[in-house]
Amino acid sequence: MRVGTDHPSDPGILGRAAELGRLDRLLGAVDGGAPQVLVVTGEPGAGKSTLVDCAAERGRARGMGILRVRGSEGETGLGLSGVHQLLHPLLPGEGLPAGQREALDRAFGPESASYELKLDQLSLCVGVLGLVTEAAAHRPLLLLVDDAQWLDLGSVDVLAFLARRLEGRPVVLLLASREDGVPARFDRAFPQVTVGPLSRTAAGRLLDAQPVPPRGRARAEVLRQAAGNPLALIELPRALARGRTGGPAGDAAGGGTLPLTARLENLFAADLPALPAPTRAALLLAAAAGPARLTDLVRAAPELDVVAALAPAERAGLVRVTDGGVLPRHPLVRSAVYHAASFHERRQAHLALAAALAEEPDRRAWQLAAAATGQDAEVADALAESAERARGRGGHAAAATALERAAELTPAPEPRARRLLAAAQAAMFAGHPQWVGELSGRVGGLTEDPRLRAEASLLGGWALGVTLRHEDALALLLGVAEATAASAPGLALSALSTAATSVYNSGAPYYRAELRRIGGLIDTTGDPAARAWARVVVDPLHERPLLTELLTEGLAALARDESLGNLTALGGTTWILDETGQAVRLLGRTMDLLRDAGSAGTNATVTQALALALFESGSWTAAEDAAREAFWMATEAGADNVTVGARILRATLRALQGDPAAARTRATQAVRGVDLRGSLSLQVRHRHAMGMAAFVDGDHEDAYGQLRAAFTRDFRPAPVHYHASLYLLGDLAAAAVRAGRADDARTVVDAVAQELKPDPSPRLAAVLRRATALLTDSDDAEHHFRAALADPAADCWPFEKALVHLDLGEWLRRRRRSAEARPYLNAALECFRRLDARPWTERATAELRAAGAATAPAAGGELTPQERQIAELAAQGLTNRDIAARLYLSPRTVGYHLHKVFPKLGITARAQLRDALRQESPG
Repeated sequence: MRVGTDHPSDPGILGRAAELGRLDRLLGAVDGGAPQVLVVTGEPGAGKSTLVDCAAERGRARGMGILRVRGSEGETGLGLSGVHQLLHPLLPGEGLPAGQREALDRAFGPESASYELKLDQLSLCVGVLGLVTEAAAHRPLLLLVDDAQWLDLGSVDVLAFLARRLEGRPVVLLLASREDGVPARFDRAFPQVTVGPLSRTAAGRLLDAQPVPPRGRARAEVLRQAAGNPLALIELPRALARGRTGGPAGDAAGGGTLPLTARLENLFAADLPALPAPTRAALLLAAAAGPARLTDLVRAAPELDVVAALAPAERAGLVRVTDGGVLPRHPLVRSAVYHAASFHERRQAHLALAAALAEEPDRRAWQLAAAATGQDAEVADALAESAERARGRGGHAAAATALERAAELTPAPEPRARRLLAAAQAAMFAGHPQWVGELSGRVGGLTEDPRLRAEASLLGGWALGVTLRHEDALALLLGVAEATAASAPGLALSALSTAATSVYNSGAPYYRAELRRIGGLIDTTGDPAARAWARVVVDPLHERPLLTELLTEGLAALARDESLGNLTALGGTTWILDETGQAVRLLGRTMDLLRDAGSAGTNATVTQALALALFESGSWTAAEDAAREAFWMATEAGADNVTVGARILRATLRALQGDPAAARTRATQAVRGVDLRGSLSLQVRHRHAMGMAAFVDGDHEDAYGQLRAAFTRDFRPAPVHYHASLYLLGDLAAAAVRAGRADDARTVVDAVAQELKPDPSPRLAAVLRRATALLTDSDDAEHHFRAALADPAADCWPFEKALVHLDLGEWLRRRRRSAEARPYLNAALECFRRLDARPWTERATAELRAAGAATAPAAGGELTPQERQIAELAAQGLTNRDIAARLYLSPRTVGYHLHKVFPKLGITARAQLRDALRQESPG
């Protein structure tokens, strides 16, 4: 793709002006103001590596430090090999805090392969972030990741963690990957540029710049078969010039019926027969080794002078020997060399490498697996042991990869099924639901053991539910629960509890009825937390006494056994029952345990639940942070249910904080390509986000239409989602009054009020009272407003309570009772300011002025979300270094923010933070 410098009109890199412009913007992002990650995709040979090389040159010219890794097919099963290659120049990280340095030592130190060493993924990720941040303090960094499709999954996870936290650091990351192999952590989350085929003009210029450009019909054939692929445009003329074909370029490329990538691999392999036999042998060893170290090749072939044997290949431009390694000119060289050899030759190479790697059990196991001629119990055991070592270090993805291959090599069907099941469990913890589905789906064909088949179905159902396929998930999970209700009640209850999440998200009455029916078949003495979750999903409105009793039992059991399952189930139960403060505590504790376990796969679901609870409790800054984290986790994991839900929550927050355009954009993007008819909870939440965006924008007719769609158009309207729709009643009434639709809204509120009898939660009671008051024309409205404020429990939902304060204050002022109105308006304003709910802040301020009260500005200016987070941690007694480690910042940055916090809060000492923050919060 790059034209040689000896060409008289050297245009540099042809046909890539747009891509080069994107590279320059990426490099400029170290100064802020632009995305700091760019993903370059394209077919093999499109010129991605050339762009990566160009980025390296331009980065060096800017004085940037360059860290680089190239993925390798041979190391996809070796956990963290890619990250090690990238960070090797920075290790061991002597300047890092002890905890981060220890994590890096455990992952990359000389004893990293020891089975005894344990490493959770979060500790490693934080250590990597610290290492990069420390290096970037000396000069800006450019991180280059080439051939990302061949990176091991553990490295992809770490790189994705790093990529999401570059903001504020002088670091940019460029990742290049084949378009059909972009790692799931990067395929949708970051800006992308696709390196497509060259235009015919650019392709012609590149072809004409070759040392021996073809002419006539041959030129036309090369252009046709190359189809704009730069690598083919370079290699096909070489094939013609070597005179190895007797026909036009089309024949040289290996035949028009072959895909382009196969033709390119054949071109690379065409060089091999002319090379000396020792050279071909050395190349095959290098290809079989993956990232080939010269020392490995020398040990594997003691009879061969490896360095001398590789010299002809270097002269031919196939490989480059440098820094103790053998690098192919392009990954397709390795593929071509490898596949040009016979299976016998490849097998002998792998066996030789396995012997040479006797001291590296993980790499040796993979070499033996590649050499296997069929199922081999000994090799399968070696891979399984490798998986255990990976899992012990928190490398769940590497463990799943090794266990999957171990299962393929295991002769007996039953152990093979168990290893596939273990692989699926590891893949779940690694956060790859599609992979979980594939692995668990193969278990049933290997065993008749009902327990194994049920466990596989349970994992498969979990994966389907996470990916929004609720109907398919429930077909599996409810089937397992019913089939095992008598024979294995514990497993049945686990399946039922897992199914409950999809039942809630689906919202379909049929599945709620099935959940109730099958629950009645299972022994009621089982896990109280799981029973509470399965039961609360069925009917949270009419069985509060029973549900409260189950919740009490579950919390008592939790005191004895603080397991992840119990915490998750009870966190969801308390959230649905409007025990919001308890939900925040339980889900926060769940997150702590999940992070300790490095369980990314379930973090996304729990983090979204925590974000919702935080939002409802009035902790909007924390809710935004949790929703953002949930979105990134879900994007990495392929957890579409959370990807959509987290974006909807963030859209809702944008609307409530006064940015309706951004809210609409986010909400629309969240559901693009998603059929919400099968996920009524998300459908209702999407309507709420769109409705509030319209309300804030002053389009009350549209706001009412959006919110009204959360209830049916029947003669007796009913909630579209039996739980989520109910909390929209107050906003529905507010929009209805402004849109002149009060009569229609009353039919909805009256119908729902009948359904909520006799004992709704305090929160729902307040929501219903507010809606009723807004839709009441008489003086009875005051009674309903005051009833909505009467229960002290309303303090648990500060924004909803502030709305009632505002509504009552407006109602009183319009009846010339301004003195009575002012306390309510002041209380509302205080809360809206704290939440940064700008539209409501403006309304409350205007009402107070109309009521004859002056409004004082917030003292010293309002804290930004990050300043508040830092201030709250400092108030807890954490040092700047402690805060920096928790928030992935530098201690200097923490100090800078605290320097701005003190005058805003009107304090001069750290010891005053706690009282100042308490005074700033609503009483």
